[in-house]
Amino acid sequence: MNSPCIRFCQIDQSTGLCAGCSRSLDEIAGWAGYSEERRAEIMADLPGRRAAEGQEGAE
Repeated sequence: MNSPCIRFCQIDQSTGLCAGCSRSLDEIAGWAGYSEERRAEIMADLPGRRAAEGQEGAE
């Protein structure tokens, strides 16, 4: 299963997103149960989230 997890799990209180993978807690918790299509949608959205957080290129 493809995952953006980099094993640096820390939730940013201001954004509600993980500093390592840029997913929300709900996305992290539901990841294994999501369809492959839903996971791909989230993965495609992550670069934009990182850019919005000033982390473009961080992985």
